[in-house]
Amino acid sequence: MGAIISLPITMGTTFAASCLGGCCSNLLSKTLSSLSSSSLGTRLIYACWLLLNSLISWISMSANKSFLWPGKTCTDTGECGFFTVHRLNFALGLMHVIMGGILIGVKSTKDKRSDLQNSWWSLKFIAYLMLIVISFLLPNNFYVFFSKWVSVPSGAIFILIGLILLVDFAHEWAETCIYHVEIDDENSSFWKKFLVIGTSAMYTASLAMTIVMYVLFCQNHCSMNQTAVTVNLVLTCLTLITSIHPKIQEANPKSGLAQSSMVSVYCTYLTMSAMSSEPDDKYCNPLVRSSGTRNASIILGSVFTFVAVAYTTTRAAANSAFQGAASNGEIYLPDDNGYDGIEGQSRHQLRYEAIKQAVDEGSLPESALYDSPWMNANPNNSRDSVDVNDDEYQGTQYNYSLFHFIFFLATQWIAILLTINVGQDDVGDFIPVGRTYFYSWVKIVSAWICYILYNWTLIAPVFIDGFNADDY
Repeated sequence: MGAIISLPITMGTTFAASCLGGCCSNLLSKTLSSLSSSSLGTRLIYACWLLLNSLISWISMSANKSFLWPGKTCTDTGECGFFTVHRLNFALGLMHVIMGGILIGVKSTKDKRSDLQNSWWSLKFIAYLMLIVISFLLPNNFYVFFSKWVSVPSGAIFILIGLILLVDFAHEWAETCIYHVEIDDENSSFWKKFLVIGTSAMYTASLAMTIVMYVLFCQNHCSMNQTAVTVNLVLTCLTLITSIHPKIQEANPKSGLAQSSMVSVYCTYLTMSAMSSEPDDKYCNPLVRSSGTRNASIILGSVFTFVAVAYTTTRAAANSAFQGAASNGEIYLPDDNGYDGIEGQSRHQLRYEAIKQAVDEGSLPESALYDSPWMNANPNNSRDSVDVNDDEYQGTQYNYSLFHFIFFLATQWIAILLTINVGQDDVGDFIPVGRTYFYSWVKIVSAWICYILYNWTLIAPVFIDGFNADDY
């Protein structure tokens, strides 16, 4: 009797759970599809995916257990902590490598392969889960070899990419401000104030952080910190002098204090972050001695680190510094024979730009950009069959393969960041991300490399002008 009575209840519960699961799955699928209808939305989804994978890796490292076998500890099987982090990031990195290989040569969303980049999220997530299962079947020795010969070099490349992005952004920011000042319109005064105030604020912040570092982290016995802060101060002064040198100004009139201020404040921040990230075994880091806010600071610092990595990864793929001549949003228009290529682009470029300007001004509807007659396109490619939010119909905004390659580098950097020379913190339940001398030196050396990269962008035009003068 009990079984008979419980049968309808069980069936109803199962039916309700199935409906609820289906609705949630359908809602999630629609949400991802709507977000990925634009190139920016797609990149944000991948960034959130990397962030989620990083957080799970960090929790697994902190718990010192394998989430696939939660009842087993590291001392029993060795399948947790270090190896769980590397397995998770290996699985996600391998997925990006596979997708990068499949998407080589995609020029626009007219290529059917672009659907793999911008949709099919359920299929990609299932593939990701399958790769995780496969990663747990590989022996631990494989990850020891892989982390040494693949993860460490990949992490170094990823750090270099981040530094190049910063130098490029510094030049871009200053040149944008200077451009708006030089056109002398009604907003020129705002941009002039923004440029002056921003430059002054960054130099002031750099000086303030230097003073704080000398007071907090540079005690008599802290030679490492004293050396790092002093070298950073010297490089800041040298960069300032170089940026306003007459020969530098002659070769590159747009260089000046604005770019150097941004480089200086960022490198000073990196140095200060290195001081606050180091262990306190030598009593040179007073920020980690208070146990009251230990867990909160570790959690916030870890999440900030993962967000910064995800942001760098997303921005790098669409940045002009990493794009070839035939990417980064170039327009690929069909020629008279329907061929999508550079010749077709040069033939229709002026027409497209004129119509695009008219659309931006509101003189023409947006559908004019996709009108098949003026594009000499196949009528089947009319605007009716194209997503209104698709901003890559004429050309991709970024290189898909390069995008996934950079994401692979990011996964390996996260794996190294979480596992290199790190142990359970003496207070609290969470592994502090990057609280090692290794990571402190990575930040310090990264700041020095950033100074070198920026100064090279200033000095290189002088050498080029000198070689050109010798030719004549």
